Amino acid sequence: MFKALIGRLKQGHRTMEFPSAGIKLPPRFLGMPGISHAACKGGCAKCAGVCPTGAITLLAEKPVLDLGRCVFCGKCAELCPAVFKFTGEYRLAARERKELFRCDEAVKRTRTLDSEMKRIFGRSLKLRQVSAGGCGACEADCNVLQTLTYDLGRFGIQFAASPRHADGLLITGPVTQNMKLALLKTYDATPAPKIVIAAGACAISGGIYSGHPETAGIPEEIPVDLYLPGCPPHPLTILDGILRLLGRIE
Repeated sequence: MFKALIGRLKQGHRTMEFPSAGIKLPPRFLGMPGISHAACKGGCAKCAGVCPTGAITLLAEKPVLDLGRCVFCGKCAELCPAVFKFTGEYRLAARERKELFRCDEAVKRTRTLDSEMKRIFGRSLKLRQVSAGGCGACEADCNVLQTLTYDLGRFGIQFAASPRHADGLLITGPVTQNMKLALLKTYDATPAPKIVIAAGACAISGGIYSGHPETAGIPEEIPVDLYLPGCPPHPLTILDGILRLLGRIE
């Protein structure tokens, strides 16, 4: 026991400060993309053709990137580095689906819940995580949030084992046809008022499975309050989005 205590003292404090201006992610991390319409010659559509999920479309011959479909593969930046540039910005969350479409305008941060919902969930939030056919990557990053490094619990946010004990759902995966009914039942079992979070490209748009006959997507009966883009979304993206939703950071 004494060896364990000594070892723990040597390790020191491992929980990161959050939010913090000193957070630096590895160079390999691809975050919020910047798009320069001025550098785009327009009309060639090569960037749209190279995108594996159809996340890039053209509007007035200029590219528009749907973060809800983007898997952050970086192929567009490799093809047109003057137009597309992926930054190290991890703050990607949005309240509405339409806010995930990126042109060349300034990025808007996530809006908080209304005052009554903030009063209810602002200091304590329990989420039931539903893996609706996911590959396990988004689920793994949700699990990472419970480790010492991120320590989600210090913000009063925890994952619950039952929807009846939860304040909302965090959905990952493309929602397969086999999971659609289970998801609806889980949503109905969660007491109102409740919030719903769609985490990852698959949950938001179907991701690489979009258009597949076995992909149902989140049913229209389930309103989504927060979208977390990524494939998978970085743990900091998830943490930042939830805290902004609750009004804990602005």
